[in-house]
Amino acid sequence: MEHLLASLRAAAEPTRLRLLALAARGTFCVTDFTEILGQSQPRLSRHLKLLCDCGLLDRVREGANVWFALPTGADGGGLPRELVARLPANDPILEADRRQAARVLAERARVASDSFRSKGADWDEMRALDLPARAVEDALLALVPAEPAGRLLDIGTGTGRVLELLAPRVRQGLGVDASKQMLALARARLAGPGLDHCAVRQADMYRLPLPDASFDTVVLQMILHHAEDPAGVVTEAARVLAPGGRLLLIDLAAHQRTDLTGKLAHRWPGFADADVDRMLTTAGLERAEPVTIAGTLPMRIWPATRTADVMPSTTRELAF
Repeated sequence: MEHLLASLRAAAEPTRLRLLALAARGTFCVTDFTEILGQSQPRLSRHLKLLCDCGLLDRVREGANVWFALPTGADGGGLPRELVARLPANDPILEADRRQAARVLAERARVASDSFRSKGADWDEMRALDLPARAVEDALLALVPAEPAGRLLDIGTGTGRVLELLAPRVRQGLGVDASKQMLALARARLAGPGLDHCAVRQADMYRLPLPDASFDTVVLQMILHHAEDPAGVVTEAARVLAPGGRLLLIDLAAHQRTDLTGKLAHRWPGFADADVDRMLTTAGLERAEPVTIAGTLPMRIWPATRTADVMPSTTRELAF
């Protein structure tokens, strides 16, 4: 009871309620908040500390950057989300905050996109390879029940498109990626309506700072062919899957395009079913019938279910 009272007292202040409302729409740093709210950094830092101390906000460090977001634990940040849901949607102050936040997120996405272009990179690999993105998304939707339930993890989330696509079908979604530029694009995307239960974090796909058996669905889309150790990625994905949870592995089938090794930094020329079967079996997963998507390069979705115990982690810090 004392913790609940402390949390309610911490939230019972106009600026702190505005901060919670903004955090429900995206992930921001102190500098973002000063620009949106027009208040000094020391003042906002004190408010943010109070909200973090009582668990209404998470403080997430990514290298030299510190971000603030609603909690993404097993309860999905129930209390702060309930408080935000009770705020009047047509409040003029909150409406002004939302408009300014949209400008901040749009500028963040523009900077990240410009950075990719300046390096001659294309952040949308599906587009760069002229792959049938719509057909892949339709196949993915067919594999995920329409009734919202459970927690989703998207490893190598990139621009956050998988989270956006599956958001109506999950209770909570988390995307992880090693690239700060990709995360900037994803955060801008997830500021859209109906996505406040989704978030992204920076993380190493070989060593996820997440608890064992904590997700009901894990997606690996167009990631393994870039991985130095694909089997290690699959094993780590299996670790965070709950018993009975499903892994959806979406990648290129085996192909002969050797030019992609240099052009798009592919480590592997797609995967044969036998190779995928070995990785899944080693990770304690049972594969179902794969789905084939025709296109300029053959693609496959390999669904698998966690049926065996996976070696638990004892050393990871649970950062989220």
